[in-house]
Order: sequence, then structure tokens, then C-alpha cells
Amino acid sequence: MNTFKDKVAIVTGGASGIGRALCKELARREAAAIVVADIDAEGAQKVAAADRRAQAMLVDVSHEGAVQALVNETVTQHGRLDLMINNAGIAICGEVRDLTLDHWRRVLDVNLWGVICGTTAAYRVMVDQGFGHIVNVASLDGLTPMPLAAPYTAAKHAVVGLSTALRIEGAELGVKVSVACPGTVRTNILDTADFVGIKRGEAVAEMRSGFKMADPADCARAILRGVERNQAIIVDTRLNRMFWQLYRLSPSLYIALMQTGVEQMRPLREESINTMEETICPNPS
Repeated sequence: MNTFKDKVAIVTGGASGIGRALCKELARREAAAIVVADIDAEGAQKVAAADRRAQAMLVDVSHEGAVQALVNETVTQHGRLDLMINNAGIAICGEVRDLTLDHWRRVLDVNLWGVICGTTAAYRVMVDQGFGHIVNVASLDGLTPMPLAAPYTAAKHAVVGLSTALRIEGAELGVKVSVACPGTVRTNILDTADFVGIKRGEAVAEMRSGFKMADPADCARAILRGVERNQAIIVDTRLNRMFWQLYRLSPSLYIALMQTGVEQMRPLREESINTMEETICPNPS
């Protein structure tokens, strides 16, 4: 049975990477309407142009009103919302001692508050309908610690907690909630990430050589397969499930492996770095 046939879906961050792959896979599975939502309007238009059932919508997920308008307009046009995939995300890499509070806010505004805004807006609609499925795209970094990306890791851990808690609340109201935790996927997130206190080119090369990157199409299929099965936590590959299991069974061993990675990256730390003085919160005026 095709679970997604004739469904109405919103995918945030739909212009590239996992989001684009999810939109393409939903189209292949004959979804009735696919809203490609992204801050990259041109990219969203390109994705939407590939299928007559898709439409692009410009949205900044860190703005509550914009996300609410996205959901409202979708429901007005199509009469319902079956699937809300909160996928938009950004990354800032660097050691915590080099990050400012502005770096933290930028990541949390998109990766956490964007998910909260999308989840809240969709959940209200779905409770009123009595049906629907919310899928929040976190990361393997939401299940295991990832050094040199503490804001990203913190946001993704929070998304896992939000999703698993809401899943319990929504069960008797007809609303399903899943959280997807893919590992490293071949997307442009590293290319668009900010690197603080780290030599960018060398760091990207080191990260890409140190992780086996999955294809976005394979990741999208794994996520939708998990949605079909109504899985609470969806991990995309067997290897990533093994990493998660390793951390659960032997945290000390997993942390030792991560520490080795930090030691390999630390020589790339630049001399001209931000100081912790920049992170002091200004007095309210």
C-alpha cells in the first residue's frame, strides 16, 4: 500500500539536500500536494518545477508568523495537512571556547525554534483534524554527542526530546510524531556552514574523509520507510544504528573515539579566533 498517495505534505528546507530528496520521493509516491518551503526561494522553485503537484513557498522557519502562515495557507488551499516534515537546518562548527552567543542563537533559532514553530502550527491543525503525522528531522548528533558542533548537537538533542514527548501526547488525539536521526549525508550543509576558529577548507576535507556520507535519496527513502512504520526514532542506516547502540552500551568507548577526532582537528584551530569576552550578554536597555 502506498502510504503517501494523495497526501498533503509540507517539507521545510525543501530546496536542497535531504529536503529536496524528500520532495522528490513524495512526488514519486504520488502525494497530492507537496509544499517545498525554504528561505532559498529560487532553489525551492527549481524543486517545485519538477512536478505539477509541488509548489514553492518562501519561509524563514525562525519566524513564527511565517511558519504559521505557511501552514494556514496550505490548509486553506488543500483542506487539510497530512504530513509536516520539519527539515530546515544550519550548522556552525567550532570549539565552544571560540563561539559567541550570537553563533548559538543563529543555530538554535533555525534548528530548534524552527522545529518548534513548525511542530506547534501543524500539531494544532492535526489535533483539530484528528489525524496527521509530524516528522522532525534531527540527526544522529541528537542521539550521540558530536564535539566541535555543540550548538548543532544541543539543538538536535532538544528536537529528539520534543518529538518523543509529543508523540506520547498526540497518540490518543490521532497525531503521529516521529523524529529522523540520519548520520552524515552528502548535502551542502558543510559548504554553507560557518567555521569559527577553524581553517575551513582543511576542516571540511577532514570531516568528509572521516565519515561515510549517505546519498540524500537513500536517506529520504529510509525516513519515509520509518514514517510508514510509524517509528518513534528513525535512524537511516545500519552503520548509524550501530553507532547509536555503541554509545548506549559503552558511552566511555564512544567518547574516546570522539576525543580522537577532536585531537585530529585541533591543529586546524586558527590563531585569530573569537574570544570568550564576545559572549558576554549585553545589559538590557
